[in-house]
Amino acid sequence: MNDDIYMEKLFSYGTLRYESVQLVTFGRKLQGNPDVLSGFKLSMVEIKNKEVIEKSGEAAHPIISFTGDKTDQVAGFVLDINSEELERADAYEVANYKRINVQLQSGINAWVYVNAKEKN
Repeated sequence: MNDDIYMEKLFSYGTLRYESVQLVTFGRKLQGNPDVLSGFKLSMVEIKNKEVIEKSGEAAHPIISFTGDKTDQVAGFVLDINSEELERADAYEVANYKRINVQLQSGINAWVYVNAKEKN
């Protein structure tokens, strides 16, 4: 595959890191590097969508909320994806999540799914 087609960065701290979810959602295993998002805290949310539960094997998924406190940090991976795969990720994430753009500790700007009930 040509690396030039990977124009998007996605920060994943939850089930999109699972190889099984990546294979079902994207048709391939994604490459990524560890990174950290500051100013957010991690909690869990109950997932009711049966398809998503089947893909992940879990009914409770991690979710993050903005705190603004730089000591709150979420560890995850920056995944390289293309715009079509970003749309597939959007379809995988349930209504509890919304996608925003953030700057990670490394300085990379990436998309991340956060608590949709929060104003970011």
